[in-house]
Amino acid sequence: MQRPKSYQISFLLVVLALLLAWVLNISSGSVAIPFEAMLSSLFGGKIEVESWNYIIWNYRIPKGFTAVLVGGGLSVSGLLMQTLFRNPLAGPFVLGISSGASLGAALLLMGTSLISGFASFTLLNDITLAIAASIGSFLVLLVVMVVANRIKDTMALLIIGLMFGSITAAIVSVLAYFSTAENLQRFIFWSFGSVGNLSQTQVLLLAGITGFGVLLSILSIKRLNAFLLGENYAQSLGVSLKKSRLIIIIATGLLAGGITAFAGPIAFVGLAVPHLTRQIFDTMEHRILIPAVFLYGAILMLLCDTIAQLPNSASILPINAITSLVGAPVVIWLLVRKRKMLF
Repeated sequence: MQRPKSYQISFLLVVLALLLAWVLNISSGSVAIPFEAMLSSLFGGKIEVESWNYIIWNYRIPKGFTAVLVGGGLSVSGLLMQTLFRNPLAGPFVLGISSGASLGAALLLMGTSLISGFASFTLLNDITLAIAASIGSFLVLLVVMVVANRIKDTMALLIIGLMFGSITAAIVSVLAYFSTAENLQRFIFWSFGSVGNLSQTQVLLLAGITGFGVLLSILSIKRLNAFLLGENYAQSLGVSLKKSRLIIIIATGLLAGGITAFAGPIAFVGLAVPHLTRQIFDTMEHRILIPAVFLYGAILMLLCDTIAQLPNSASILPINAITSLVGAPVVIWLLVRKRKMLF
């Protein structure tokens, strides 16, 4: 009976760490706002400068909430892929779903170079860009689901997903070759990833997509635990492999595709956080791993976004670079310290 109690304490500490990371994130930015003023604004008190109130509620809080959704959602999708394929190198991008989102964005941002007169209307519209990326990820997800329904071998599905990623990357390269310098620059900036450019409506839509994806993951806990023991054992427990794979793929598609559509391709988080969580919690039980992975992913994304915001400067570093520079050494240190990889 000691095990659940230790997990309760661990979860309490992680939630407190998440709150601290969130407060640190919204208290930092290009405009220096005193910590006391920020707390007063959060609790409805009076604030000296009205513009500070606007910055906190209309920019920093939505950005912090987006970072939580992005980090948590990508981490859960990475856990799903690593469990489904029983491969520690699998991540949310292995099925080509995020590559499909990148292709949709590339077609809008760079493909318009080949069609004169269309770019001026759409390129400056963030909602149009999110829709284009969503359509790209949805089409790839649709193809992957059709393929998954026809083949029985999970590893073959992994290889096919990687091939889809290669095809979409090749098309993006061709578009980049023929694109104008201005459109190519827009796509590169989008590929850096960002959690700060979303409107409140977009944040709510992202929250709905991420929430539904996480809900499907929670409903699949029994299936995920069975997959860890092998497909034959899972079948002996009465788990339908075809149905389970489709549900897991849909959940991954919603999480990885939706997040990429709204925040751009965020690297490393989905691959590394599941390993980080397994090392800290020392368990393979998905009833524990799914909420823990979401929380750790949210904390990592908040910290990386805080680092990316140069203090008292309008410049913001690419979030993709920060996630790798901050997260990779932590995972390497944990693996060296534990001297083993749980999987």
